[in-house]
Amino acid sequence: MSQGFDMIVIGAGIAGATVAAGLGATHKVALVEAEEQAGYHTTGRSAAIWVRNYGPADVRVLTGLSREFFLNPPADIGTDRLAVGRAIVYLAPPAQTGALDGLISQGLGIEEISLAQVKAMVPALIEGYAVRAGIETDGFDMDVAALHQFYLRRARAAGGQLMLRNRAGRIARKNSAWEVETSTGAILCAPIVVNAAGAWADEVAQIAGLAPIGLVPCRRTAAIIDPAPYQVEHWPMVQSAAHDWYIRTEARTRLMVTPCDETPMYPHDVQPDELDVATGIDRMQKALNIPVRRVERAWAGLRTFSPDRSLAFGWDNAAPGFFWCAGQGGYGIQTAPAAGALVAAMVKGEDPGPATGIIAAIDPMRFRGRV
Repeated sequence: MSQGFDMIVIGAGIAGATVAAGLGATHKVALVEAEEQAGYHTTGRSAAIWVRNYGPADVRVLTGLSREFFLNPPADIGTDRLAVGRAIVYLAPPAQTGALDGLISQGLGIEEISLAQVKAMVPALIEGYAVRAGIETDGFDMDVAALHQFYLRRARAAGGQLMLRNRAGRIARKNSAWEVETSTGAILCAPIVVNAAGAWADEVAQIAGLAPIGLVPCRRTAAIIDPAPYQVEHWPMVQSAAHDWYIRTEARTRLMVTPCDETPMYPHDVQPDELDVATGIDRMQKALNIPVRRVERAWAGLRTFSPDRSLAFGWDNAAPGFFWCAGQGGYGIQTAPAAGALVAAMVKGEDPGPATGIIAAIDPMRFRGRV
């Protein structure tokens, strides 16, 4: 026996959760997730900070449009710390001054500051590492778990069904609708399928008999260290202008360190690489005099990019009712409120409002034929 829905969303990470919440008021939604936990692979491993100047132009539009939600969230968000202010400092060694100039020239709020000002904020700065620096003052840490759970609650409250441990095994167009059979034997039927499967989005498309668009999952590694004797709760996020390492405060007393690696991977439960952990610490220690006695914890997640690194939102022109919501890279959390609203508008055929200008740039069919 099949279960009927208006829409089947595949993937219950932040992308799928926002879509299900945004469409739940007008559509009966099934949110299908392969794992035992929603957001297990990427959303749940995000070290999220809202950075206006992060990502390509289409991402920056959605990032800016999401800002108001984070600063003035709904009363039922479940936390009073959804957005906690944290500046971002960009350090430019001699070889990276061009990268700093490029950041400043975007005109999105990065200003040059003196190295003395950086030293006052980050006493561990090593003299001679950087020749210039910039700062972005409107960034903030984001409570990823609270955000994700808020959207899942909204989806369920609207009548949506969250189906964990249900991997999509067969997806077929049948009698003007899509039929999705999962690993538990459940058969779901709906006129619309939203492919929000993250690193698995190309695989989902192929199961449905559609061509992939060339998505590339990439490993990002992070480690937690004790920065003693420094008190880091109020430090800015610090990174190189070329974005080949950064640190940010974690749990008020620790630092997260990453080499900003993007190693292409096949979709799987990715684990940290010891060399990447060591590389991140080495790059940090060239800039900051922080002894690292041990790594308290390390992890890795997958950031999935389209071939041109812009988003891939839109209908597949090879099959009616198949909608792509993929290619979020490392931007999925900070764009989530506006991205969810945009996808809901596109699916319903409504005016996307201030996001209208990016529709052509994020059309997934721009890759069709390349792969």
